[in-house]
Amino acid sequence: MVHVEILSDSQGLQAERVNIVANISSPAGVGPLKELEGHIAAGAIHDSDERCDAPKCQPETRVAVQDDLYDWILDGDGASESEHPKKIKWVTGPAGCGKTAIMGSLAGRCAANGVLGATFFFASWSASRGRRRKTAFVTTLASQLAEYREDLKDAISSAIEKNPRVLKKNLHVQMEILVLAPLREVALQPDRPHLRGAIIIDGVDECEAKQYHIHDGLRANPPPARTNEQDQLEILEVLQAASSDPSFPFRILIASRPERVFRNFFDSRNSPTPFSHKLDLHEDYNADTDITLFFEVQFNRLRRRFSFPPSWPPPGTIQTLVENASGQFIYAATVIRLLETAHRDPPEALLKAILATGATLKITSNPLEQLDALYSHILESSPDPLLSVRWIRSIKELNEYVDHLSWACNVHLFLQTDPESNEAEHLLGNLHSLIRIPPPSDQATTKYDFYHKSLFDFLEDPARCRNQHKLYVGEGEIDVFMWDKFVQACMNGYKSQLSFPDSYLVFLVDVPCAVEKAWAIPHSKAHFTPAGAAWWVALAIAHKMNERIWWIFREAHSSVRAVLNLFQNMD
Repeated sequence: MVHVEILSDSQGLQAERVNIVANISSPAGVGPLKELEGHIAAGAIHDSDERCDAPKCQPETRVAVQDDLYDWILDGDGASESEHPKKIKWVTGPAGCGKTAIMGSLAGRCAANGVLGATFFFASWSASRGRRRKTAFVTTLASQLAEYREDLKDAISSAIEKNPRVLKKNLHVQMEILVLAPLREVALQPDRPHLRGAIIIDGVDECEAKQYHIHDGLRANPPPARTNEQDQLEILEVLQAASSDPSFPFRILIASRPERVFRNFFDSRNSPTPFSHKLDLHEDYNADTDITLFFEVQFNRLRRRFSFPPSWPPPGTIQTLVENASGQFIYAATVIRLLETAHRDPPEALLKAILATGATLKITSNPLEQLDALYSHILESSPDPLLSVRWIRSIKELNEYVDHLSWACNVHLFLQTDPESNEAEHLLGNLHSLIRIPPPSDQATTKYDFYHKSLFDFLEDPARCRNQHKLYVGEGEIDVFMWDKFVQACMNGYKSQLSFPDSYLVFLVDVPCAVEKAWAIPHSKAHFTPAGAAWWVALAIAHKMNERIWWIFREAHSSVRAVLNLFQNMD
């Protein structure tokens, strides 16, 4: 309502002074909450229009994991919680294992049963900046909580009225004013049912850093740019602080890939707050049965759509595809998407191309474009993507040809530029969703492993890799890279005062088996010195690897190479 008061000495239409007193009111809660709506990421909510095509679990699949998570939302960890409930649970797994689909389906189930407090689905590919950054995270949660119960709606509205600048504050302040303070207010009200339910957060690892300073190269000593990991950690810390408040009644599910910031945060040794036991989708559940069911249902649908005979797909197809999927639903989903959306090639031909190892069938488009984009996105998160690719390809070769000794610690000593550096963590620390990296305590007896077979289909295909940010490294380049590392390792062994583990020395004797020497040696800029060669030969003799000695001596002692070749031929 607006009241206008015209004071004395009015003459006609003129007045000495007009005093306007404004008292603008609106229905309870409408004004502040409307303002809040202008600061949320609506597309990040589980049932938003932006997520209309978001992955969902195939009916009758991922039932066990959804049931386990739903039971935890309702009952927590049971008797083991005692007086200190563990309100945060981390759901993790490698790229493409179905985390987002599970979280989306679980959110729908919770909403249907009235136990969903709020959701936020980050997405680095989204056109909406709010889904890519932290800015609208707390406000989006608060907006949903305002719809969860009427008394909470009134409390949040009142909090905004009292603190109109809260929408421009940092996440910690917003969580306190918009969520925790209203929850405390509601908790004090008598004769009200207790609040409970879930807050589901997916894809925190996809949150991109918000920059607060200009980095244009023109300013002297600008503040360092914020990293994605800093903003991701801030979100985790805000949720941790909220869960520690006695008035906070919700259980929080956080789904992400197992990148470094999350591994460190959820490590019980680093946190005063006890977390519920993490759920690893790759380690804790065998997805093969669910993927088989998914393929059976989808192939039945495709068979009806294209009027294929009952014999399609050929026997053994589903089993092969399930093995290729390696527990990753993204592979299965991408295969089906290809078959049902292809415009130029018939599904039968595309399926043959997918099944063929090192397919020779020429297809007119990349059949795994979305999977390629996902792999590229993850690899680009490394500080040096191309060097990371060289490491990954080299590890694969070492695992294959130096199988019995390619422990992670030996691989580190071999590939790192400085044997005492931490280059492995620097390059691969953000790639845990692609690589199974042993914990430090197990690296002396455990190898690197890879979650998904199709990773190397991507990395070794120049047509696919070059289209995705030029990540392709040719086979010959890998051989040269490994040969250079081998020559350097021998020089380090000759010059260094360090004592290397015996397993590494035996490993080094076998490394040449993993290199295509006929290509690598002529193209390498690294050359054996006689001293380095002699050091390696001593190792080979000590470990009875005499068959390797001839060609090392030939490379190091070029002046007598012809004579040595003659002796080898005579032998």
